[in-house]
Amino acid sequence: MRHIISILIENEAGALSRVSGLFSARAFNIESLTVAPTEDSSLSRMTIVSTGSEEVIEQITKQLNKLIDVVKVVDLSEAAHIERELMLVKVRAAGKDREEMKRIADIFRGRIIDVTDSTYVIELTGNGYKLDAFLEAIDRTLILETVRTGVSGIGRGDRILKV
Repeated sequence: MRHIISILIENEAGALSRVSGLFSARAFNIESLTVAPTEDSSLSRMTIVSTGSEEVIEQITKQLNKLIDVVKVVDLSEAAHIERELMLVKVRAAGKDREEMKRIADIFRGRIIDVTDSTYVIELTGNGYKLDAFLEAIDRTLILETVRTGVSGIGRGDRILKV
């Protein structure tokens, strides 16, 4: 099962390395990893997407809590949450393809953020399924480059990750 683990971690050199090292030492795969400072500059929020059974995720959570730099760990997948990912796609857009690319971007609520004579750069946000669906909807031969941020997630309602 896919899990989104959100971690508050001290914003210090080596903290990311210790967390990723914990995963690699136990042969757990990280599908996606994002890190950025929080409203408190001494803390960063790390969001990790990984797959595994309930027992495996419980073991990961326990091991993360043992790390000195880790302040708090929450499995966002356990309750209602919102997740988003950002994708930038550079596509060939010349001749008849220009109008088609614009139409598909509009359908997926994407924005064209850069235009040249032969290319568009399209920005999309949403869950991973939406971004994958966009890539499936366009002609693969027109894709020049794709960049994805990985998942960012937050609990819904009163559920917060704070010290």
